[in-house]
Amino acid sequence: MPIQQSDVLYTAVATAENGRDGRVATDDGRLDVVVNPPKEMGGSGAGTNPEQLFAAGYSACFQGALGVVARQEGADLSGSTVTAKVGLGKNGDGFGIIVEISAHIPEVDPGTARSLIEKAHEVCPYSKATRGNITVTLA
Repeated sequence: MPIQQSDVLYTAVATAENGRDGRVATDDGRLDVVVNPPKEMGGSGAGTNPEQLFAAGYSACFQGALGVVARQEGADLSGSTVTAKVGLGKNGDGFGIIVEISAHIPEVDPGTARSLIEKAHEVCPYSKATRGNITVTLA
């Protein structure tokens, strides 16, 4: 169920200049980066790109959701990591993205790890936002 404006606890604000070949900065100045298309897409690859920024945000958010689920289940997340791979490719007459999420949870058995990952995918705000819109694979 979508949240309403009255439910918002925090709003991030970022402004882009020149799209994929320019600059992106947040209103508080904590993030200010040059963005360039990757070499694989004919760009210079000198800066970051929207897909890297999305992967960074998704992996951090998913790790947070994994922490919530692990606390509820009494599972140990010590030494765990979450990796998000965001692919960009042709989609009809435009472009689309695809995501693969993987988590390394060394202190639990593989079955428990898989269960935690699946539960985190249900509560992660990024997973909720992308559900039904793009393919997200849990590896």
